[in-house]
Amino acid sequence: MPGENLTRDEARERAALLSVDGYEVSLDLRTATGASAGEGGDGAEGPRTFRSVTTVRFRCAEPGASSFADLIAPAVTAVSLNGRDLDPGEVFDGSRLLLENLAADNELIVDAQCAYSRTGEGMHRFVDPEDGEVYLYTQYEPADARRVYANFEQPDLKAPYRFEVRAPEGWTVWSNGVGELTDGVWRFAETKPISTYITCVAAGPYHYVTDTYERELPDGTKLEIPLGAMCRKGLAPHFDADDVFLVTKQGLDFFHDHVDYPYPFGKYDQAFVPEYNLGAMENPGLVTFREEFIFRGKVTQASYEGRANVILHEMAHMWFGDLVTMEWWDDLWLKESFADFMGAFSLVGATRFTDGWITFANRRKAWAYRADQLPSTHPVTADIRDLQDAKLNFDGITYAKGASVLKQLVAYVGQDAFLEGARRYFKRHAYGNTRLGDLLSVLEETSGRDMTAWSRAWLQTAGVNSLTPQVLLGADGRVEELAVLQEAAAVSDQPTPSAEHPELRPHRVAVGLYRRTPDGALERYARAETDVDGARTVVAELAGAEAPELVLVNDDDLTYCKIRFDETSLATLREHLGALTDPLARALCWSALWNLTRDALLPAREFVDLVLRFGGRESDIGVLQMLHAWAESALVHYAAPAWRETGGRLLAEGARRELEAAAPGSEPQLAWARFFARSAVAPGDFQLLQELLSGTVTVEGLDVDQELRWAFLEPLAAHGFADEKALAEELARDDTASGKRHQVRCLAARPSAEVKAQGWARVVESEELSNALVEATIAGFAQPSQRELLAPYAEKYFAVIERVWEERSIQIALHVVRGLFPELLDSPETLDATDAWLAAHEDAPPALRRVVLEARDDLARALRGQACDAAAG
Repeated sequence: MPGENLTRDEARERAALLSVDGYEVSLDLRTATGASAGEGGDGAEGPRTFRSVTTVRFRCAEPGASSFADLIAPAVTAVSLNGRDLDPGEVFDGSRLLLENLAADNELIVDAQCAYSRTGEGMHRFVDPEDGEVYLYTQYEPADARRVYANFEQPDLKAPYRFEVRAPEGWTVWSNGVGELTDGVWRFAETKPISTYITCVAAGPYHYVTDTYERELPDGTKLEIPLGAMCRKGLAPHFDADDVFLVTKQGLDFFHDHVDYPYPFGKYDQAFVPEYNLGAMENPGLVTFREEFIFRGKVTQASYEGRANVILHEMAHMWFGDLVTMEWWDDLWLKESFADFMGAFSLVGATRFTDGWITFANRRKAWAYRADQLPSTHPVTADIRDLQDAKLNFDGITYAKGASVLKQLVAYVGQDAFLEGARRYFKRHAYGNTRLGDLLSVLEETSGRDMTAWSRAWLQTAGVNSLTPQVLLGADGRVEELAVLQEAAAVSDQPTPSAEHPELRPHRVAVGLYRRTPDGALERYARAETDVDGARTVVAELAGAEAPELVLVNDDDLTYCKIRFDETSLATLREHLGALTDPLARALCWSALWNLTRDALLPAREFVDLVLRFGGRESDIGVLQMLHAWAESALVHYAAPAWRETGGRLLAEGARRELEAAAPGSEPQLAWARFFARSAVAPGDFQLLQELLSGTVTVEGLDVDQELRWAFLEPLAAHGFADEKALAEELARDDTASGKRHQVRCLAARPSAEVKAQGWARVVESEELSNALVEATIAGFAQPSQRELLAPYAEKYFAVIERVWEERSIQIALHVVRGLFPELLDSPETLDATDAWLAAHEDAPPALRRVVLEARDDLARALRGQACDAAAG
């Protein structure tokens, strides 16, 4: 629709003209429980709209000027501006309300029919197939509050809000502030000044648990924060709210200890909601999470750590993002990079997950390294022209690279100076909006360092550097000189220094030297911390040390870089990786080896071999699960096609061996069981999975619970060992929303041309499926064992994606364009077809071109990896 994609220039112009004094929003959600016959999770139609009445009071710096308000709604019943009734047909174009001849002080009243969503954007409506109950929640970032009420949809037009909601009888309603039910209407306390995208409403028969956080503040006053946690009634038996509250209280203690600004938003509710598009969202007073964080079966501690990290990430946003908010999405990093860093920082400092930096080094940074080598890479402070750009910049650079850069900043200025800078920043800019310079100025005050050069190198340039040790030994066998070589990022299509991203950055690093002890352990015996700057830096402190078997640049993971190895170190890892005793050092080496594989410098078959030889000795369960994912990816994408069958057999055999060897009931046993299911290739593999499902065979200590049953059923379905009848019977065992998603994914995975055609049609040609079932169908559609069945869809993909982008919501369009790219048809012909589409569609929306360019780069990288692997064979 015209004007739906707000530009930065429009937002700046409007912010210069308008300031908002407050909103009153009245929603009538009593239509939510109306349902068509047979409505359920498979996508049948329900009620379409609800009434939304918004009153907004605002000032205009230039009386007589014109501007606009934002609203995406099927219909507008009435519009009043300063007591004048306006014709909706003249002032509303489907996404904007034209406001002409503004006064100095204005009151706008908009009465609209807004749409319930099935895409996870705006007011999402979910019907639980288990019991028919209806649940509502909102999700707005970056700009979907306008799907629920009329507003000025940009982060720097903050205002206080008063919400009132009429809901079906028996429901409970939550919003940012404390609510009270009076005469059939839920009325909520006025919020502090906040941005539109973090306002929220949740409504329905949610299962709700309460607790209280108490703390005495330095001035002697007592702080009490009401805590709440909620989920669907069907998930209540699995809801471990006590652990959620434990982490929440530990986090609140940590932030109160470190930021010296009491939690500013009253209550602290956390809602675990169905069909959520994100991991979570930092709405003040009502944080929303995807309900998959409630575990229906046995999971490893890595899953609990991941949930705790997300809880703390969102809590960090209460200060970094909600209290102080970026002016425009260019500075999205001011909230997301900080939340990602502070999430890990508080996880390690406040909870039982004291090894959180290992997960950060191994998992989060892998996301950043991939994103930073794509053609779409961008500085941490990005150039965000419009809302479509903003939607795509919730990426590995804004989150994980930004957090890595902040970790480097802490090493650069010192933790005390960093935290004192944060404290001054909050007090100086509370309830306001900021840019990059506002943060740098307080860090200069507290650290005494010039932040300009640091910011230019780390925040305002793109690309990842590689650091490689260079060791010269003297005649006595000791280190004569140890230097660190720094290279700029490589262009995505060739392993040469990039003209686009030539930046060599200052790095604060630790360099560790490792040797084997008499008992065979590979341990660090020397360490030096130094500043690396330029192409070659000598580490003088390590001269004279005994000759190392392994040199680990960026030991302790202080900086953001790709670690490389000298030949001696790489040879040591090939033979003794499992002997490396320090878990963080081991995680860093695994990550470096994976980067070498992705960069076509280490053959995929060698990486697979390393996982099979040393994965079973990995003590960190999160790292082990990451290794499983990387080994799968190495086989599917980077192994030479002629070796895939051999590699697949080796992976399955190795996974089965480790499953049988794992301690009964242990986390590694569960991880290897899931990996074995995903790796299964031989008739005997599938027979074992079937026997485990039927109970005719058991593995001591392995509880085949409902979630594990579905994990076993997907490969059985994909290889033709579980048909529609078997999947229907499994759904009867697990007739829940979660079970439905699993069944839909398994149905789409079956090896049939008819099944693929049906899955394609339901996702691409129809809007019958909700966002969660679109995602499940796409996840099942593309199976590595079905490349021949997928071949017809490469041409179809390029024929439809522009139409899909134009006609569907951006969230669904992203699912389709990313998820259905023919990456498994990894041939030069597919690369040529992608290049042909890009050449013929230079005028396509930039955000769409970015998604295709990223997929194209992954494909080209896969082909280079396959060539490397073939040469090794």
